[in-house]
Amino acid sequence: MSDMEKWPEIEKAATEKRRELVLQGSGVDKRISSCGGLPSSVYSLQLLNYLEVSQCPSLTEIRGEIQYLTNLQSLVLCRNKLTSVPDVIGILKSLKVLDLSVNNLKGLPERIIQLKELNTLNVSCNFLEALPDGLSQCTKLSTINVSKNQITAFPPDLFSERLDLLSTLVASDNSIQELSGEIYKLSALKVLDVSNNKLSEIPSDLSDCPKLKEINFKGNKLNDKRLEKMVNGCQTKSILEYLRGKGRGRQGEEGGDADKKKKQQRKKKGKVAEEQDEVEELNKMVVRVLHVSEAPTALTVKVSAEVKDVRPYLVCCLVRGMNLKAGNSLKRFLMAQTKLHDDLCGRRTVATIATHDAQLVKSPLVYDVKPPTQLKIVPLGRKELTAVELIRQLHLEADELRKQKKRQNVTGLHKYLQLLEGKSLYPCLVDAEGDVISFPPITNSEKTKIKKTTKELLIEVTSSTSLQTCKDVMDVLIIKMAELNKFTAEHQEEAGSDGEGVGAPEPAAGTKASSELVVQQVRTVDQDGNLKVVYPSKTDLSKEISNLTLIW
Repeated sequence: MSDMEKWPEIEKAATEKRRELVLQGSGVDKRISSCGGLPSSVYSLQLLNYLEVSQCPSLTEIRGEIQYLTNLQSLVLCRNKLTSVPDVIGILKSLKVLDLSVNNLKGLPERIIQLKELNTLNVSCNFLEALPDGLSQCTKLSTINVSKNQITAFPPDLFSERLDLLSTLVASDNSIQELSGEIYKLSALKVLDVSNNKLSEIPSDLSDCPKLKEINFKGNKLNDKRLEKMVNGCQTKSILEYLRGKGRGRQGEEGGDADKKKKQQRKKKGKVAEEQDEVEELNKMVVRVLHVSEAPTALTVKVSAEVKDVRPYLVCCLVRGMNLKAGNSLKRFLMAQTKLHDDLCGRRTVATIATHDAQLVKSPLVYDVKPPTQLKIVPLGRKELTAVELIRQLHLEADELRKQKKRQNVTGLHKYLQLLEGKSLYPCLVDAEGDVISFPPITNSEKTKIKKTTKELLIEVTSSTSLQTCKDVMDVLIIKMAELNKFTAEHQEEAGSDGEGVGAPEPAAGTKASSELVVQQVRTVDQDGNLKVVYPSKTDLSKEISNLTLIW
């Protein structure tokens, strides 16, 4: 039996030119055990930008062929039994996320410092005794997690001005004996956790980190017993004020002019950074991603095999926090969707967006195909029709419009009719009650129509082009929704005059409506329950947008 026959997930990824592959769990672990590791075919999937192999205790090594996956942006190899990672990992120049947590690693490859695009490094829960020198060369690092290892010291160059994006450093449950005063150079540091180590001192210079919001020093036996008591019970602000006071006292004792000047410069720099931080906070759009494992009733969409020859690609997600009640916010959202259809979606020839009121959706959902005579839907603003009747009706309306306006071009749904010509089967999204709630690329159903009172949206994007096209369109739509929500929150319009928003609770006086969006992942699976895609994944919504904060 060939690799592809033993590993249908890899075969599917190859034939469908997929950019994501997830291998996890006991079934995968058994195959890894019988093959003596991952099959060589996985290293030939050169289009992959996301690879996850997790929860496989039989996986003890990753082969050097990993170097051929040069498009990888996320490599997740957590909860295995890896004892080493090949040095050639440094060749993966596009890598942004590297997760090697919960393995048996005693060291990291030296060439890891060549990963110039790396922004997240998670090596927690291993047996590391040291981190490689030169991590300051990874200038885009924003998060480092080295907790639960055997590290005794930070590498000297970790506290470098070059790491001006490093906002989170977690190093709890190690054997670290000293925290360098050079830590103040980490100008973007917001979270520092060095709890349960062997620290005896906390440098006063820590108080010069301008953006520091959260610190944890619990479980360290400090020489300063008052400070030790504070770190076990006080808030970050109080601890930093105490350290700042200690720093002033020491400066007064030493009386060095050079030290005073340095302190003044740091204080000035910190004040500027704080002001910039406040401006950033005001301008920020926040999108929080809720993982499927955190959702009590995660939505899954099953895709039938028959859609392959009709309209094979689909991604979905759930969105909460979108304010459609205020003023013209619903109208702006629908106009933005129409504009995306005309531009990015190429008048629906490339992709189609459909939005539903999630509270009206009866799950589980199936993405399927039906003959035109059997596909029945209640189209938006119409009575129930078969697809044949709807298409005929739309053609008649289009002809009438041409006569009235004396022109060939038509508008609305009529301009999409040619997309279905020659098709013997039509794609559709069907709910648990057997009702068609979406008929791409034509219309979705009145049954799940969004209104001003809609609190949670199910968004679907379908395409006959590629899975990546669906993801790209969804990315742009989510970002646009964040922009619209921020605009609505800032302008605080009154509820619309159509009556649907009447009785809605208004923000309390003096408070500002939240514009944060929560995007919940939705899994798309095949008929056997095997994962096809989950959106959003770590590689989605990753565009460089200065005022968008993505919280995983």
